[in-house]
Amino acid sequence: DGYSQLSAYERKRLKNITENAKFFAALKLDKSAARLHQIATKSQSHATKRAKPKKAEDETVRRRSMRLQRVEPSGVPMPEMPAQPEAEEYPQVPAGPLPMIPEDQMENSKLTEELLTTWMRISEVLLVTITNVLTMLSRYQCSLNSMGLSEDNIKKVVKYRVCSMAIHPSESIIFVAAGDKSGQIGLWNVSCKSEEGACVFIPHSSSVTCMHFSPCSPAHLLSLSMESLRCGDVTKAVFDEVCRSEENLSSFDFLEENGSTAVVGYWDGGVAVVDRRTPGTSSELSADIGFKRTRTVHVHPVNKQYFIAAGSADVCIYDVRYLKSNGNKPVSSLKGHTKSVASAYFSPVTGNRVVTVCADDKLRHNCNTGRWLTRFRAIWDPKQEDCFVVGSMARPRQIQVFQDTGKLLHSFYNIDCLSSVCSINVVHPTKNILVGGNSSGRLHVF
Repeated sequence: DGYSQLSAYERKRLKNITENAKFFAALKLDKSAARLHQIATKSQSHATKRAKPKKAEDETVRRRSMRLQRVEPSGVPMPEMPAQPEAEEYPQVPAGPLPMIPEDQMENSKLTEELLTTWMRISEVLLVTITNVLTMLSRYQCSLNSMGLSEDNIKKVVKYRVCSMAIHPSESIIFVAAGDKSGQIGLWNVSCKSEEGACVFIPHSSSVTCMHFSPCSPAHLLSLSMESLRCGDVTKAVFDEVCRSEENLSSFDFLEENGSTAVVGYWDGGVAVVDRRTPGTSSELSADIGFKRTRTVHVHPVNKQYFIAAGSADVCIYDVRYLKSNGNKPVSSLKGHTKSVASAYFSPVTGNRVVTVCADDKLRHNCNTGRWLTRFRAIWDPKQEDCFVVGSMARPRQIQVFQDTGKLLHSFYNIDCLSSVCSINVVHPTKNILVGGNSSGRLHVF
């Protein structure tokens, strides 16, 4: 048949591309359909033979000690350990624009069309400016107490550990995006109560560590992995490539309200400025800020020339206007961290506060997640200037809300529905909605 030399994965991918060209043509996305046809016709010539994986049933059954089975000699099960991800090779995604085709759309083309149409519709309607409304602490606590979790609002959206999330600002529909460690991005219309309602795309080849809907056009979902920063544009049904680098990327944030420029962090400690309006996928400026590692970058909500970077044990604020290749000095340094810092974010209204998560447990808060869980990131509630949300290792499993004084205001938990650690969390900008993501790709919506 001309494709016998392809692996099972490549044959499945080629079949999906060919069949889905018809779907995009039906949506009158001529360029996407043409691109799909081009990929389909060229895939055969670039195919390489791969060794077939050994089937599990062909392997001999091995004896496992009681230690490996996590059972005490007395027969009592040992304490729960975080689930370890399967050893699997993730597909490598090519550079350049990618058609917005789900991983397995063969049986769900109608669902995909409905999901993307919903995303486009709620983005077109949302033209009002989102404002932060401060409420009294007592009223805020009442709103937290009114939020709950049910089985209907739990769904496995991506295959592997959740590394980032973004929530659409729509006030009519709960629409969430999640990125996992393999490069998958799952879109979930929580308001759709059917068994389905979610689609998975693979626009990246490694962990999707940061995602944001564009502040001025939520029809654009920007996602970052080690190799690239992409913009999922539902109006074009394409994941455009904004920036690609040979150095590993770690995080990004918008420098302007229109979302046209962004500051990007590198795992090796540097930062870069990216302009989405310029052609090509190179950054406008790369700067050494003296960090050994940069995990997160975040732009001040009012004075957008300032951004904060968090690294090994460093938390510093810089002025983007004075960045240069080398010799950059911070405007301010936040001292006191003695161990690795996972994140640092300005408070949402004034930016006068900064919340950080560090392995030194300064809130008497267990942040030691181990290697199989995504590191915690404390995020401010966009609706409350002095309150933030963070995951917890406490039992029963829960997501906690603290005041900036360190006072615990509320714990979100449900013994029947939540039995795992939610390392990554996101809060809706205007509604009382919290989403927590765990290490198996499940999202929990309170």
